[in-house]
Amino acid sequence: MTRAIISFDTEMSAGLHQRGFDARANFESSILGRCRDGDFGIHFQMDMLDRFGLKGVFFVDPMPALVLGPKIVEAIVQPIIRRGHEVQLHIHTEWLRFARLNPVGRMTGRNIGDFPLAAQKRLIGLASDMLTRSGAPRPIAFRAGNFGANDDTLRALAALGFQYDSSFNAAWVGRGCAITLDPDNLGMRFHHGVCEVPISGLLEDAERFRPAQLCAMSEEEMRDALDHVAARGAIQFSAFSHSFELLSRDRAVPNRLAIARMEALCRTVAEDPRVMSGGFAGLPLPPAEPGRIHVAKPRMLRTVRRRIEQAAGHVAHELRYVRSLIYVALNSSRWGGAISGIILTVA
Repeated sequence: MTRAIISFDTEMSAGLHQRGFDARANFESSILGRCRDGDFGIHFQMDMLDRFGLKGVFFVDPMPALVLGPKIVEAIVQPIIRRGHEVQLHIHTEWLRFARLNPVGRMTGRNIGDFPLAAQKRLIGLASDMLTRSGAPRPIAFRAGNFGANDDTLRALAALGFQYDSSFNAAWVGRGCAITLDPDNLGMRFHHGVCEVPISGLLEDAERFRPAQLCAMSEEEMRDALDHVAARGAIQFSAFSHSFELLSRDRAVPNRLAIARMEALCRTVAEDPRVMSGGFAGLPLPPAEPGRIHVAKPRMLRTVRRRIEQAAGHVAHELRYVRSLIYVALNSSRWGGAISGIILTVA
């Protein structure tokens, strides 16, 4: 039976911190998913998982504790633990820029893979300790922020006793993800001492991988991606989102398209007899030489339908963002000011 791992990268925003947002405002936006219509963050996500009898995995980033103090991580971890969902480790090393005491001296970087092996081991070990001090069990799985891991990341994880890594996302290969694995293989396999659990997905054209992410895949694509691996007896199907992903890009309103997609994914997992919900605890390990799980081939009409849906969703749920782009574009032309004033008044 295929285990569907529905995970959420659960993180405060270093970008909002840099822009002057205080800890409370950052927490409300990034973790609670708070907007004018209510909260659509981790509590909303857990409510939906619970409604379908599913277990979620929340990859929590404890690095903000270096800047904002440990209480902020406790406020994230404790509700997840109380509700019976799984907490694993996530790291965004961007927070080192703002830390008063940098655990690796003067070194900073956007991704964990930007650091040498010894520094990676120190950062992951420290982050793991911060997570357990917040009340979480000792993590056994890791995901790099921005999927920015490399082979040294896996070596560091193995040395620290981690069993699983979930940082390999074929859509990010060459854009931060530097783990040397074949992107055409979605199967779990051992690499540098840990079991790699790659992000699932499918091909949207001959070369471009589309990851199983709520804001990246349509309901149809997600069902097809899950069906593809379940039909081949894969150990797992890995879908992911973020703690704030059910909001619009400006985080002002809920993203109804993403919410509908999450509900459809939960329903599909709950109703498919070939699939069970779960996390990394008790996840079966692959054999020493596992079979390949090739990426599902593209289907042109499926891709076109998703692109139309995405465009309609952006207009419907992010109209303010679209209007601002129109305003900027039109004001760059000679007659833009007058035209944009008319359009924005009508809109």
